[in-house]
Amino acid sequence: MTENTPDPFQPRDWHAEHTATLSLGQRAADRMRNVMGSWGFVGGFVAFMVVWAIVNSTAAGWDPYPFILLNLFLSMLAGLQGAILLIAAKRQDAIAAALSQNDYDTNTASKSDIEELLAINKRQVELIEQLLAKKEF
Repeated sequence: MTENTPDPFQPRDWHAEHTATLSLGQRAADRMRNVMGSWGFVGGFVAFMVVWAIVNSTAAGWDPYPFILLNLFLSMLAGLQGAILLIAAKRQDAIAAALSQNDYDTNTASKSDIEELLAINKRQVELIEQLLAKKEF
């Protein structure tokens, strides 16, 4: 086997191969999705909201109640999160499609191998039957 020929008995890592082809924007979207989908982000975001509300309610804050500036920031964040999550979902669909194609290719190859083995097995049974028929005489 040459260096460029893949070993048929070594499984391929489709996810790693697909990840290696990602653009910088796709990698950034995945990282941001992983951060925004974590409990650390949720906890930090709630803490930020509480600090914002306390500072702006007790001191002479820059954004008095009902926190219009905070609402503006939250709306912008929601819009960006929606876009980032859609980009990440699109990527997950591409990964799922690649894995599905790999499963199909594997199943197709296995089917032909199994059919070949069944043909060999059938031929062996025929030969055994012929031997048994000759032995009976």
